[in-house]
Amino acid sequence: MKLPLTEPTTAHDRHVPAALFWKARFFDASARAWRRLGQLESAALRAEIDNVEITRPIYVAGVARSGTTIITEMLARHPDVTSHRYSDFPNVYTPYWRNWLAARSPSSPAPAVERAHRDRLMVTRESPEAVEEVIWMQFFEHLHDPARDQVMTGEHARPAFEAFYRDHIRKLLLARAATRYLSKGNYNATRLGYLLGLFPDARFVVPVRHPLSHVASLVKQDRLFCRLAAEDPRVPRQLRMSGHFEFGPGKACIHAGRADVAARIQALWANGRDVHGWALYWNAVYGHLIRAVESNPALREAVSFVRYEDLCRNADSTISGLLQHCRLAAEAFEPVRLEYLERLSEPDYYRPDFSEDEISQLLESTDTTAAWFGYSPDRAPDRKVPL
Repeated sequence: MKLPLTEPTTAHDRHVPAALFWKARFFDASARAWRRLGQLESAALRAEIDNVEITRPIYVAGVARSGTTIITEMLARHPDVTSHRYSDFPNVYTPYWRNWLAARSPSSPAPAVERAHRDRLMVTRESPEAVEEVIWMQFFEHLHDPARDQVMTGEHARPAFEAFYRDHIRKLLLARAATRYLSKGNYNATRLGYLLGLFPDARFVVPVRHPLSHVASLVKQDRLFCRLAAEDPRVPRQLRMSGHFEFGPGKACIHAGRADVAARIQALWANGRDVHGWALYWNAVYGHLIRAVESNPALREAVSFVRYEDLCRNADSTISGLLQHCRLAAEAFEPVRLEYLERLSEPDYYRPDFSEDEISQLLESTDTTAAWFGYSPDRAPDRKVPL
């Protein structure tokens, strides 16, 4: 969700633009009707979308602040690829008609602004964004309930969702004249098995980051969104309506298969022990992903773990590896690749302010999982990943 970046000067100033907030409320309140309109759109376009193949869709999923946005932004600029954009929200349900109208509506390009996260990433209405979560929320109840297991496999078939979702992707490809669909969605981290069942040729990109710097970034973002929510009470509702539950007072951890761990994370957050809570969260999600790929050879072949540090420090080889894994032609991407070789760098605008005890507890909570990714060379990477 993109919020304006002006600092409020009075209690009446807002971070969420009124027009965006009320449009989002309208679509949220009338979601069932828009879902039916989406089905009507598919029926009207049936002859065309039945000729659109969903080939090797690309899913970027991981814990927030791991590099998912920059990787999605980069891959979305490949000429074969399209993804959801900021402009696709809040009317997520009728992508073809919305894009058709937008292409015929006069508008002047808006300047890029730094996104709400204050993390150097500049965005416009046409920048790629995580949008499809709104659709998932219409078909699966309690998706973001930390007391409910969020791990999904092929056993969680939901034919109504799958038909709607396939048609939705094909309509987006048709509207944008693209051949490859790209999705950014952190919550898909516990759905890779389910998605592989839907699309056996899917390619998954899972960014990962050293737990110390990653937790520092998560804590910083959470504090920022808590402050924004205190200054503008519409922020939590806007986040919920757009399918974002990562930060702020309404944050909910991903239940990655262990009810006791999810409950402990929520309790730590509620008691102000943010560093320990985020460390356990990091360990829970990435520990789940490790177990998922180790138990499923097909998923292991489809998943590429990309270390954030490698992307920043060894961009050339890392980008080449990404393109190869995603089965994207490198030649067509060369100008973009050269641009990102100049742009990519590790952040230097914050430092962890954790105590020594917090750092020790963080590293101890994540040591085995971190070692699997090569972050702790002094520890054996083949040790069993804790549940």
